Amino acid sequence: MTLYADTSALLKRYVDEADSDLAVELLTSDRQLITGRHTVVEVRRNLARLLEPTAVTDARAAFAADLTAVSIVELDAATCELAATIAEQTGVRTLDALHLGAASRVGTAISFLTFDVRQAQAARALGFSVVGA
Repeated sequence: MTLYADTSALLKRYVDEADSDLAVELLTSDRQLITGRHTVVEVRRNLARLLEPTAVTDARAAFAADLTAVSIVELDAATCELAATIAEQTGVRTLDALHLGAASRVGTAISFLTFDVRQAQAARALGFSVVGA
């Protein structure tokens, strides 16, 4: 099975939050992880915001190492156009629309991992099987 992981899911691997154990279990249960290019920005921003400075360096290095095994969907013109359409149809926030657009480029046969309830609702409306939220 292929799993698209959004920022809310990936961040739980490096920051101890509610559902972190579940997120790690789901992330490690799938050999084929996918995410959008913007996830790099979102995760690193949140690592810097949520962790102590001494922990950020280690978390950023772990994230970079983990990314080598993740397929990245680039935010090209087609992905952004699709995300804009999704945002118009569902009313999701911009970054969530980019995740949904990136996942949609791969196809709805994949599962969508998120811990964001609003994004999960939109993903289900688009035909994704949602895990996490």
